[in-house]
Amino acid sequence: MSRLSSFPSIRSMAAAALAAVLMLAACGQNDAAPAADSAPQAPKTPTPTEAEKIALLAALPAPYNEGDLDNGRRAFARCRSCHTITPGGPNMTGPNLYGVFGSKAGAKEKYSYSHALRTADFTWDAETLDHWLQNPRTFLPGNKMSFAGLPDATDRRDVIAFLKVETGFKPQGE
Repeated sequence: MSRLSSFPSIRSMAAAALAAVLMLAACGQNDAAPAADSAPQAPKTPTPTEAEKIALLAALPAPYNEGDLDNGRRAFARCRSCHTITPGGPNMTGPNLYGVFGSKAGAKEKYSYSHALRTADFTWDAETLDHWLQNPRTFLPGNKMSFAGLPDATDRRDVIAFLKVETGFKPQGE
């Protein structure tokens, strides 16, 4: 038996390589139109650019137009274990906060609120959220939020400015 007979033929190696390429190509993205039975996707809300965020911040009423978005983002990090802020984002221990400004307290669909929030008679605005964030337990006794609050007024201002910029708030509405 010659030494070359133990090696696969060039033809079988080429066939194997072609098969591997075709298999990898099949695993790539499918540019074809989605199947008729696939669920429709909600249109994505474009993320504002940094320049747009600065413009949104400047358009906010005082004192929020003076907010520090970086400090607001850092302070909001304490809230991220319970809340999301993306459009269509999931509810977690707390509700998703996208679109919170102007919404009735305790009314977000698909979230199980405490009796205190379900029966609360207020709409979320910056002033109400400021009082809530200072100490949620004393603001509305009986709510299930275990967060102790943000005692620093600057942190609260910055979190509210951050939320207004990040959660679809329209400045002309306030």
